[in-house]
Amino acid sequence: MKYRIVEKEAFQAVGVRREFSLENEENLKGISLMWQEVHRDGTNDRLAQLNNGKIEGILGICVSLDGRQAIDYWIAAAYEGDVPEGLDRLTIPASKWGVFEVRGPMPDAMQKTWKQIFSEWFPSSGYEPAGTPELEVYPATDPFAADYYSEIWIPLK
Repeated sequence: MKYRIVEKEAFQAVGVRREFSLENEENLKGISLMWQEVHRDGTNDRLAQLNNGKIEGILGICVSLDGRQAIDYWIAAAYEGDVPEGLDRLTIPASKWGVFEVRGPMPDAMQKTWKQIFSEWFPSSGYEPAGTPELEVYPATDPFAADYYSEIWIPLK
């Protein structure tokens, strides 16, 4: 598993969000459907045009909901400026990040890498998740290509 550790200041993201249950991996199916919808309705293209912030690409942002078996999942872009109509803003706090390479077609490569990080990397790394929003970073190339490159950013403590 290839990764690097980086530090990044707080930044803003804008996008759309939905709540998903973590029970029985319902989030995996629901998030895939959400991505299909934002591609179909043009939201993904709009976010790509707005992307002017500190991270290039479209972001999938996972925000834990305290005390619940659920997350808010955002499809967003790093963006500095007034919140565009129809979108919401999320502040991503300054963090030390573990940035993990993901290679392969979506959504399988992303889901496999998440599982590896938590089952293999965290138990042996000496780090713990910081509990703040986690990111998936998707460059604007073909996400279904066999050699597609994306990243998972997890805040560390």
